[in-house]
Amino acid sequence: MLRVLAIGGRLLRGLVALAVLAGFLVAVPWLLVRFIGWPLDWIGWPHPGTFPSLDDVAGALTTAWYDDKILSLLATIGWILWLLFCRDVLVEVLVASANTSRRGHPHKLAPSSGRHGPIRWIAAVLVGAIVGAVLLDTMRGLAGAATPSAAAADAAARRPAVAVAPATAATPAALTVTTQTNSAALQPASAATSMPLLAVTTTSGTPGAAPAGASNAAGGVHHVVAGDNLWNIAKAKLGDPHRWREIYVLNRGKPQANGYALTDPDEIHVGWVLVLPARDQTAPAPPAPTSTTTVNPSTSAASTTPAPSTATTPSSPATAEPTAASTGAAEPAAPHGTRQTGVTMPSQGWISLGLAATIAAVAALLRLHRRRHARLNVPIPIWTGPTRPPVPQELALADAAGRRDLALETDPELPDEPRPAVRPAPPVRPAPIGVDASGAEVSLFDLPGPGVALHGPGAQAAARAVLASALATGVADAPPIRPVVVTTPATLARLLPDGAEPTGLDPHGVTFDGERLIVLADTDAAVTHAEEEMIGRRRILDTIDSPTIADLNDRDDHIEHQPPYVLLLDHDPRHAARIAAVGAHRAALHLHPVILGDTDTMTGLTVAADGTLPDGGRIAALTPTALAQILTMIAAVAARPEPGISIDEPEKPRDHETRAAGYPAETADMIEAAPAADLEPVPDLPTASSDTPALVRLTVLGPVTVSTEAGPVTSGMRSGSYAALALLAAYPHGRTLRQIAADLLPDIDPDAAVKRVRTDISTARRILRAASGSPEAKFIVYDPAATRYRLDPDTIEVDLWRMLAAIGRANTASDDTTALAALREAADLYGGDFADGQDRAWVTDYATTHRHQILGVYARIAELLEADQPDAAVAALETALRYDPVNEELYQRIMRIHGRQHRPDAVRRTLRRLENQLAELGDAEPSEATRRLAERQLRPVTAGARP
Repeated sequence: MLRVLAIGGRLLRGLVALAVLAGFLVAVPWLLVRFIGWPLDWIGWPHPGTFPSLDDVAGALTTAWYDDKILSLLATIGWILWLLFCRDVLVEVLVASANTSRRGHPHKLAPSSGRHGPIRWIAAVLVGAIVGAVLLDTMRGLAGAATPSAAAADAAARRPAVAVAPATAATPAALTVTTQTNSAALQPASAATSMPLLAVTTTSGTPGAAPAGASNAAGGVHHVVAGDNLWNIAKAKLGDPHRWREIYVLNRGKPQANGYALTDPDEIHVGWVLVLPARDQTAPAPPAPTSTTTVNPSTSAASTTPAPSTATTPSSPATAEPTAASTGAAEPAAPHGTRQTGVTMPSQGWISLGLAATIAAVAALLRLHRRRHARLNVPIPIWTGPTRPPVPQELALADAAGRRDLALETDPELPDEPRPAVRPAPPVRPAPIGVDASGAEVSLFDLPGPGVALHGPGAQAAARAVLASALATGVADAPPIRPVVVTTPATLARLLPDGAEPTGLDPHGVTFDGERLIVLADTDAAVTHAEEEMIGRRRILDTIDSPTIADLNDRDDHIEHQPPYVLLLDHDPRHAARIAAVGAHRAALHLHPVILGDTDTMTGLTVAADGTLPDGGRIAALTPTALAQILTMIAAVAARPEPGISIDEPEKPRDHETRAAGYPAETADMIEAAPAADLEPVPDLPTASSDTPALVRLTVLGPVTVSTEAGPVTSGMRSGSYAALALLAAYPHGRTLRQIAADLLPDIDPDAAVKRVRTDISTARRILRAASGSPEAKFIVYDPAATRYRLDPDTIEVDLWRMLAAIGRANTASDDTTALAALREAADLYGGDFADGQDRAWVTDYATTHRHQILGVYARIAELLEADQPDAAVAALETALRYDPVNEELYQRIMRIHGRQHRPDAVRRTLRRLENQLAELGDAEPSEATRRLAERQLRPVTAGARP
C-alpha cells in the first residue's frame, strides 16, 4: 500500500511539474505576444522589419517614460528570462539523459545556488521531477532488458524511481511527536545478512553515532557524505548498484544521530551511518518464518534432519500409547544449517525461543517454591517418575524449549559438592515478542517509533504474547527490571478466556512486589495515568540530571528505580494524539504504547492468524487459555507474606486455603508439590534372580555413567543411549517404545522419535555387550505381553534401585539401629541430582522426585541422632541443604536442634541464611511459622514457669 502511495505521489509530482514547465515554455511567450506584442518599441524600434538608427535609440532613451514604454521594457526582460529558462531546460534534459544512460537510474537535479542561478535551479527541479515520474518505468525496462539477471533483480527489488540525494542534517526539537507509518514493520533480510532488523535502540545526539546493530553488520557501515545516494553507495561498496534496496531494507526505520530515520529511499542525511550487507552474496538465505521449527529439548544442537514439505501430525490415540507429554502438534525438523526460532504449542499458538525462555524462567521459580514448601514425611515415599510439573500441559512444550537455553545461577557460598541451582538467570533479551526475518529475537523495548499498533487477524493473539512477555520479564531479576503494564477491563477481557475476571495480578495487594498489571476503568483513565507517569519521570530526570530512565536505573545515588512502562489499549481515535505524545518520549522515559488497531501515529504491524508478518518476521501468538495460565504462574511466584507450616505444629488439612503455605486457591495447585499422575510406587523393586554380580553397573544419581569390572565405559555410547538408560532406570517395570520417545523427544514427530530411540537402545546393547564381553546378554529386555522395554536386573545393577530398596528397609525396620544403617546406605548411594548433566528439559521433574526422597533420608537420620548426637544431626541436615538450599523445613529442624542446645547465635545464623536464600526467589521471606519457631528457640520457656 505504501509503495502504491509513493508511486502515485511521485506521478502526481511529475504531472504538476510538467504543467508548470509547459506554462513557462508556452504560456509565458503567448501572454507576452497577446498583451504586449512587439516589446522593443521603448528603444526606438517600433516594427520588427525596421532597424532603428542611433538617433532613434538616443531619442527613445532620453524622452519621458510612459506606461506603454515601461511595459515594453518589462516584456523585453521577460523574453530574456524566458530564453535563459529554455536554455537551462535544454541543459537539464541533456544532463538527465546522460545520467540515465550511464546509470540506468534517473536522479534528482538540485545544483547549489553558488554555481547556478535560480532559473537553472527551477529548471533542474521541474525536469528532475518529470524524468523521475514519467521515465522511470521506461528506463528500468530498458536496463532490465539488457540482462535477464538484472530484470529479475529489478522485479524482486521493485526499485523506486529516484535514488537518494543528500539532505542537510537537522536536529529536531526536543520532545516532539514523531509520526511513522508502517515503515518499521519487520522487513525481510537480504540473503547476505542475518542482522536483526528490529533490534533498534535510540541513539544519542552525538554526530556520527553508529545505530544499533552496526557492530554486527555483515558488510560494515558507511558514513554518508554530500553527494551520496543509495545507488552510488551500493555500486561503490557492494559492486552492484542494483543492491541499493538491501541497504534501504537494513536501515529502514532505524533512528540516526540527528533524530531522524530512513523512511524514504529518496532521502538520506549527511552524517548518517548506514549498515551495509555482506559484499559476497553466496551465503545461504535465512529460513522463512513459515518453516520455523520447534525446539528439541533433548539435545543442545539444532536438528540436522531435512525438513519435510509439510508439518507432520502426531499419531492418533488409537495407535499411540497415552502419555502426559504426547500432546501438541510437532513442527517439521529444522533443515541442515538452519537455526530453530520458535515452538508451536498444542493449541497451534506459536512463541519464539526468547519468550519460551522467559516462560521457563517463571516455571523454574515455581519449581523452587515447591522445593521450599515440600514436607519431609515419614515413612519416606518410594516411587519413581517425574513430580507433577507446575506448568500446565498447554505450556509444557514452551517450558521444555525455553529450559534448554535458560542459564541457572548457583549459590557460591555452598561447597563444591552437589550444588543445586538457586534461581534461573534472566533471559538475555527482555520482553521478547518474536523474531525478525533473519530469526533474531526482537524485544518490545527495541522496536522503533513512538509505539506499536497491532492489526490483522492475529492482532489479539499477538497482544496476548506482548502482555505475557512484559509481565514475565524480570521475575527472576531485580524489581526495577520488571515492567508495569497498564490496560483497561475491556481490553483485558478481549484477551482472556470468556468469563475470566479482568483483574490485575495482585488485586488484593498481598504481595511485596505490588501491582504490575494495573487495570483502570477506561481508556481515558489509562491514558491519563500514562501522562502522569510521563510527567513524573521527566521531573525525576530533571531533578537528578539524568538523560534517560535507563541511565537513571544504572546509577546508585538515588533510591527509586523506574521500571519499563507498557500501555496496552484498544485503538480509540479520540485519544490517539495523547498516546502519540506519550510515545514520543518512549526511548528516554521507557514508555511503550501498544495499540490494538490500525493507527497512523504508531509503527503498524499487520499480524496473520499464526503471527507471521507480511515482510518476513513473526510475532508470538497465544490463545486466551495460554495467557490466563501464564498470568497465574506469574502471580504464583510473586513474593508475599505466608503463614507457612511449622514442624512443631500439627499439620492442617490440605485444602486450597491451607496447603502450599497459604497461597491463594488459584495458585495453590502450581505450588503444591504433588506426585504426577504417572508416578508409580515401586515397593517390589526388580531384583536379580541369583547372587551373581551384574555385568554392568548403571549410575543415574549424578552424571549418568556405565561401568563394568574393567572400568567405566567411556566411548561408543550415544547421548540418547544414556538418556534411554536413565529413563528406564526411573521406570523399573518398563516403558513402551512410544512412551520412551514421548518422554525424551516430546517435540518431534512421534514416528521419527521412535526410530531415534530404537537406534539408541540398539547402540546401548551393542556397546554393553562389547564392554562386558557377553555377546548374548540383552541388558534391555522386551516384554511382548506388556509391549514394554525394561532394564534386566540380572545384567544391570542400578544405583537408584539400590537407594530405593535401602529406603524401603528403613521404612520397615523394627529398631532405630537397623533403620539408621539402611538410611546411611541410601545417603551414600545418592551422588547428585538424577541424570545430572543430561538436558534439563526432561530430567528436571524426575530429579525433583529423588531429591525429595534424599531430603527425607537426611531428615530421618537427624531425628534418630538428635537425642544422643545433636551435632551429627545438624551435620546431616546441613548435608541435605547442599542438595536443596531453599527447603524451609530443613532450616526449621536445624534451628530447633540449636535452640534445644541453647545456641541462640546459631539459630540467628540459620535464620539469616534462610532469608538470604529466599531473597533469591523474587525477594521472598521466611514464613510466619518459621519465624515463630525461631522466636521460640531464642526465648525458651523457663522450666517450671507458666507459658
